[in-house]
Amino acid sequence: MDIGIGLPGHAPWTDGRTLVEWARRAEARGFSTLSVSDRLVWNTPEPLVALAAAAGATSRIRLLTSVLLGPLRAGHALFAKAVTTLDQLAGPGRVRLGLAPGMREDDFTHGEVDYGTRGREFDRLLDRLAAVASGDDPVGPPPATAGGPALLFGGGSAAALRRITTHGTGWIAGDATVEDVQGFTPRLRAAWEEAGRPGSPTVIASVMYALGPGAHDAVERAIGSYYAFAGEEYARYGVSIAYTRAEDIAAAVGEFARIGCDELIFMGNDPDPAQVDLLADAVGL
Repeated sequence: MDIGIGLPGHAPWTDGRTLVEWARRAEARGFSTLSVSDRLVWNTPEPLVALAAAAGATSRIRLLTSVLLGPLRAGHALFAKAVTTLDQLAGPGRVRLGLAPGMREDDFTHGEVDYGTRGREFDRLLDRLAAVASGDDPVGPPPATAGGPALLFGGGSAAALRRITTHGTGWIAGDATVEDVQGFTPRLRAAWEEAGRPGSPTVIASVMYALGPGAHDAVERAIGSYYAFAGEEYARYGVSIAYTRAEDIAAAVGEFARIGCDELIFMGNDPDPAQVDLLADAVGL
């Protein structure tokens, strides 16, 4: 199982150069992937811009949106152009897009995008991206990766399964527990087989972490406020399942590998770049 790391984009960072330093350290320490999350009404960096900066600061580590809220990108052709441009900047095979329709209505209100039709717009965006990536559309540049970056989808709905089997290479589970992954993967693999897709879908899980003496406080600050929209109980739950001890992180690697995850990504909650090295030490990189 591969081990990736996520930028602390939802945490209280104040200098974008810190995120670039995370990217450099993540590659130097041997992480498989650098991921970045997405929200509009928050201090989260725009994912494609952040990964473009990371692409310029690195040469090997894979780059992943985890997850990008597709329907907020109302200009489908412009979005496709941004994706293929990022793919060119990074080089073949480095960029993967984790995508989801989004659940925060305020993101859509401030983005001036209709929340009620987001599923339909998401499907239209995917069709346009596929046309551009395959060269069947005049929008350019062409991607460096043949056919365009691999797509993964978040969520557990029937629509998510449909998008995985028609457009995607697999599933990405955010803030996941072992039980979450075990509960969904049988449906995923059955849908994949029913659609006649060869091989197996990729399964990626992401979890929250912070390490060091201030780990719990960092998690409280970052996750508690980030998930406050869903109520105190949900925010408390998010804090409670975050990993703040090296021994628990090592155990999580073993458990997620045991249930067949292809990759486990630890999302940062403390902007200090030293967190990259603490995590690398904990997972044995």
